[in-house]
Amino acid sequence: MKKILLPVLAQTLVGLLVAAGVTSAFAQAKKEVTFAHQDMVLPYRIVMESAEIEKATGYKINWRMFGGGGDVIKAMASGDVQVGEVGSSPLAAATSQGQDVKLVWILDDIAASDTLVARNGSGINGWKDLVGKKVAVPFVSTAHYSLMVGMKLEGVDTKAVNVMNMRPPEIAAAWERGDIDASFIWDPVLSKIRRTGKAIANSGDVGKKGYPTFDGLVVNAKWAAENKDFVVAMIKAISKADANYRANAAKWTVGSPEVKAIAKWTKADEKDVPEAMAAFGLPDATAQMSATWLGGGAAKTLANTSAFLKEQGRLQEVKPDYSAFVDTSYLKEAMK
Repeated sequence: MKKILLPVLAQTLVGLLVAAGVTSAFAQAKKEVTFAHQDMVLPYRIVMESAEIEKATGYKINWRMFGGGGDVIKAMASGDVQVGEVGSSPLAAATSQGQDVKLVWILDDIAASDTLVARNGSGINGWKDLVGKKVAVPFVSTAHYSLMVGMKLEGVDTKAVNVMNMRPPEIAAAWERGDIDASFIWDPVLSKIRRTGKAIANSGDVGKKGYPTFDGLVVNAKWAAENKDFVVAMIKAISKADANYRANAAKWTVGSPEVKAIAKWTKADEKDVPEAMAAFGLPDATAQMSATWLGGGAAKTLANTSAFLKEQGRLQEVKPDYSAFVDTSYLKEAMK
């Protein structure tokens, strides 16, 4: 009897342990997230370096760097990415096509951080001089949107300009080879090409004429609802980093731990980081909730951007209302 019972008990115990292991592995798998970031020179890169969010939540974060918001949106649509940094232009395209994402935080007001730079000797001194020139920009990015809107506002025939689709690293290489005359781009590439070029205009100039742009933190809606505590903790950490920078910007200098971390995660030159970061607007939590941003302005920007993209033949449909793609519930929880 004992000889029969012991093996049965042993098998049962092994089965229970295996089941427990599977359950544990499943639980661990659920506490893992892939976060798509770009190369914007933002204060919260210090949170990526310190692993503050991981420590606060117990989640494993797979940080993946992408060349542009369009690529981030594609990865989110495929299910490979749950959280991502996306500019207002690619976000407008994604929401217009019904992608199940929510904007939960404004990472930055792009302002002067997207800039149109002309190569020295190119003969470009203003918008109208772009006619007949090669201008590189990542398509469906905020910079692309500002470039196309800017030309329209200035009466430039966009068909008379050779607008070329390139990712940031490709722009840097093309500039180095002398293959392009100008680029509408952001840091770290912006700082590199400005050394042999001059700024003609920026997104802030276009924004003041009614077409602002921003970078936002976007989440897969279903995943975020199932992982609310993580999203709230993430927003708290980013908000804290931004507040640290606003209060101590003068100390975030070349050689400081903060600037070193930002340069590491964005592949920027340390010497370019302080000036590049100062070009962004960083709304605090209260401002985020206001009508300027998540309280209405962001949805309006998405609507205006979508209408322009449709006019340009890049979208087939524009939603009647984009407020459904903005979710302030996580921020409200983070502010408690």
